[in-house]
Amino acid sequence: MKQRLYLLKIVPVCRGRVVRVPKGPLIRVVGTEVEIPCSVSDYDGPSEQNFDWEFSQETDFVRIVSTWDSTFTSEEYQTRVGYGDIKLRRSSNDAVELVIRNIQPTDQGTYKCSTPSTDATVQGNYDAEVQVKVISDGLSVSGSKARSSVSLRLSEGDSFKLRCSAVTTSPEHTHLHVTWQIKNESTWRDVLSLTHEGKFHPGPGYEERYRNGDIRLDTGANDTYWLSVSQASSVDEGVYRCLVSEWVRGADSSWQKIQEKRVEIASVAIQRTALDVVISTSNVSVTERDSLDLTCNITTDRSGIFQAEVMWYFSASPDATLSDAQVLLSMDHDSVVSDSTLISLSHVDRNSYRLLVRDVDVGDSGYYFCQAAVWVPLHNGSWHKVVERTSAPVSVVVTALEPDYEVFLNASKIPKFSDDPTELNCRITNAQDTEANIRFTVSWHYRQRLRSDDVVTAELLATMGADWTLQLGDRIRERTQNGEIIFSKKAVDTFSFRIQWTSESDRGDYFCVISAWSRHRNNSWVKSKDVTSASVSIFWATQDYTLTVEAVKLKPFFVAGHTFEMTCKVSSKNIKTPRYSVLITAEKPLADQSNPNGTTRIISLNQDSVVRLEDWTDQTRVDGVVLEKVQENEFRYRMYQTKISDAGLYRCVVTAWSPGGGGMWREAVNGLSNPIQIDFQISPPCLNSSLSSNTDDMSFDVSWFAVRSFALDREPILLASVDRRGIVTQSRRNGSSDLSLERISPLEFHLRVHGCEDHDFGNHYCIVTPWVRSATGVWQRESDIKAKPIFLSVKMDVLNAFKYPLLIGIGLATVIGLLSCLIGYCSSRWCCKKEVQETRRERRRLMSMEMD
Repeated sequence: MKQRLYLLKIVPVCRGRVVRVPKGPLIRVVGTEVEIPCSVSDYDGPSEQNFDWEFSQETDFVRIVSTWDSTFTSEEYQTRVGYGDIKLRRSSNDAVELVIRNIQPTDQGTYKCSTPSTDATVQGNYDAEVQVKVISDGLSVSGSKARSSVSLRLSEGDSFKLRCSAVTTSPEHTHLHVTWQIKNESTWRDVLSLTHEGKFHPGPGYEERYRNGDIRLDTGANDTYWLSVSQASSVDEGVYRCLVSEWVRGADSSWQKIQEKRVEIASVAIQRTALDVVISTSNVSVTERDSLDLTCNITTDRSGIFQAEVMWYFSASPDATLSDAQVLLSMDHDSVVSDSTLISLSHVDRNSYRLLVRDVDVGDSGYYFCQAAVWVPLHNGSWHKVVERTSAPVSVVVTALEPDYEVFLNASKIPKFSDDPTELNCRITNAQDTEANIRFTVSWHYRQRLRSDDVVTAELLATMGADWTLQLGDRIRERTQNGEIIFSKKAVDTFSFRIQWTSESDRGDYFCVISAWSRHRNNSWVKSKDVTSASVSIFWATQDYTLTVEAVKLKPFFVAGHTFEMTCKVSSKNIKTPRYSVLITAEKPLADQSNPNGTTRIISLNQDSVVRLEDWTDQTRVDGVVLEKVQENEFRYRMYQTKISDAGLYRCVVTAWSPGGGGMWREAVNGLSNPIQIDFQISPPCLNSSLSSNTDDMSFDVSWFAVRSFALDREPILLASVDRRGIVTQSRRNGSSDLSLERISPLEFHLRVHGCEDHDFGNHYCIVTPWVRSATGVWQRESDIKAKPIFLSVKMDVLNAFKYPLLIGIGLATVIGLLSCLIGYCSSRWCCKKEVQETRRERRRLMSMEMD
């Protein structure tokens, strides 16, 4: 830790202002512009620092220029500073450059850069010196022997060489940097350089050509530098110059450019090679199996040695690019032709190339065009492509040898009702010129039939390809996959279309299209002809389905316990071979809590005569309801041992079904019968009320319940009950109150609470279960009836309730208080008595301080 503190104390001592200039000597060429940088760092004060420059030739320093004092310049430098030959150029807040334009030998010497102090304490260095050495100009750059640049006119693909001479007689050890540049617009661009370190560096865009050897920089005798360009193109057109710079290694071992010279060498013009490519014929029409003959003519202004390259293309579109087109045949500049069996390419004369396609077919129809290129030899024996052109496309139409045939469509099965089958046969007749290379396929179409004169577009049902693959339309795809629609080929010339179960949506017009396919040389099939048949109409007259249901009660009057019986007769029209399903429903009174919705589904019988209990929940009468089919259109419903809770309106809900596809039944129409009412003419028993019926045939079970809360949010507690035989049952009670339950009349029951207590409060209600005796003497239990609750509140007598507890409490408190006083007195008198001895204390006077 002490070492760290020691270092922290030393660091500020070592820190201070630092003024830097380049390490000398700086070698510069007379007549050039010199820049000497100076910078300062690790200083205090403002960020922008000022600088003073002075010069010395082994004498006292003479002031040259300052950044902050205009009177700083000495008299001998005022003229050069005033004309701007010597100036300061600030590069940043802490750096400047001393610029001396057209430096002379008298400027050779020592230059000192100083910075006025802005620091709180003087630390570091405030000036730095550098020596400048001025040498004579020994660099000379020239082009050809002529004083002015030369002009060259070349053809595209030619080669050319340019010469540049650069020599230096500098007394120092310097290196030359040679760069060839071109100006073909307004700016100069580097082509190729030989650096002062002896490295070749191609300019932007010339890297590939440099690697291929198309652009080279060669050195020759007498300090000459040659630029060699092969395969000249339009980008090589422009003015060329030679740029030479002289470099010297400084004291810090870095390379410094001391001067630069340039000279224009030549102006190069590239004449583009003209090339015209034309196909001798414009539009051609040939018949299938014949030969196609096309000739490509090329014309060029190229002289000397060259070779042509020809390539034939084919495309289905006149606007296709070469990358999208198909190459038929090609002949390169060595006259080598690519191989093909039915296509040949021959060199008729120097400028004509013939394409011959034998045994053409319809697939050869399209656009043909020819591409030609001119190649010239290079100095290394290779060939270079100088120009390339493509002819305009020529349209070729191949007329197919169409077979002659007719198409006939007939219906072998026509539906008269829904779900009847439909079968159509499409037949090829009078077929001629149908050789082995012809194949027939079929397409089926449907057109909806409208009553108006509106035109309806035909809808494709299915089509067959040349490979016999069947493609289905959206309208019938699912039905075909399910086997409802079948496509087949019955014979060589007959195609069949069958709908197993025709629906009303299938009504309309149908027609077929027979397509002839021709096989090509590559074994592919191309459609050559379509023939459409006349349409066949599938239609039958339809009427709306009607269904009538009539319910009849067989016994007009009966009482509880008897059998209820009713029949449902069904009649229908315009339904083919119908079957019926029947559902018996009951509409109960709204007071019936078993079904708040009012309608109960009792029993059903489907179209296959399968019976099913729906919402019948009376477990004591599982077999108490029966639904049976009496005749094809008559059904009978019976309900045995009827109860008062069975009262309501009974109906027959009938659904007519017709045969559907695949042996399935299709729902046609629904019907609802008239209601049949069951009314026993007996009102349900009610608490504290009388009934207008014979009480000898009716008895009741009565149960009383209590809910110990203001709201009915707790479980009810059974208090007492009496059955229909008069036996009273009471539940066990915890309090001192008592209950009594008595029947005071045939239809009235009383519950009495004796000696009410606070726990007797709450909601009290009764539940009555009626029992009805049938005509056969059997007692039947009816649904329970719950009375509205009555709230019982118990009031307390506060004075009587607290009188005895209060007297007992006061007496006990008095006895306990007297007993506590007695115990305290006895304890203090006999148990807690002790003798206390007085401690003797010494009495001494304080000794005087003087005696001490």
